[in-house]
Amino acid sequence: MNPSSAQRHHYILQRLQEQKHIDVLDLCEALNVSAVTIRKDLKLLEEKELLFRTHGGAALENPYIKDRPVDEKKLLYVEEKTSIATAAAALISAQEAVIIASGTTMVALARALPPHLPLTVITSALNVGLELVGHPEIEVLQLGGYLRHSSSSVTGPQAEQVLADISCQKLFLGVDGIDLDFGFTTTNSGEAHLNQAMLRAAQETIVLADSSKFGKRGFSRICGFEQVHRVITDRGISPQDAKKLEERSIALTIV
Repeated sequence: MNPSSAQRHHYILQRLQEQKHIDVLDLCEALNVSAVTIRKDLKLLEEKELLFRTHGGAALENPYIKDRPVDEKKLLYVEEKTSIATAAAALISAQEAVIIASGTTMVALARALPPHLPLTVITSALNVGLELVGHPEIEVLQLGGYLRHSSSSVTGPQAEQVLADISCQKLFLGVDGIDLDFGFTTTNSGEAHLNQAMLRAAQETIVLADSSKFGKRGFSRICGFEQVHRVITDRGISPQDAKKLEERSIALTIV
């Protein structure tokens, strides 16, 4: 016998407490009901302000991200970002050229780099460049352009043109959201456009994102899953999200 609406609602909310975001198709399979029924359930629960509907599912928190100043972001998930940055730094070899994009986790990566590691770093982030000023063996190519005050980084055609003439080993990319249907996103369209130029300049793309970014969606899409080789995140990632990344042939490092 199919579960009643009250039973379905209880199950949906319980799953959300465990996973923070869920898919319509997973609920259909678990509850043995149609997608139409599940969407009606989600609509009703959203009207009661118990969840937020998303493309293809629902989330416990509002999945749509607003831009926040870097001084506010740097106070969030500090321990997780430090661990993620340490794991990312271990992937960098001497004499490589790497792109370090913008974001507070990128600043943590700059801090994690050994000061005497011979390396070339290309970055759009002023705070990343400043972190590396005292590293005598690291050459820094600081991209220029229009300054985004909220992120202490630049965007625009000047930076994109420099990247068009560059080929490097790795891109370390920070994102505002990872939506398993929509892809990797940021809140700013100029930043997304610059990130896309970075993707074209690098042989390997590694996304650094704490687990709070999963199930979130920014205004601008950077790329889909086919363009990312590895994701480094923390132990807060749900088993379902980890499985879906691996199904997309993305290497996953959990710290």
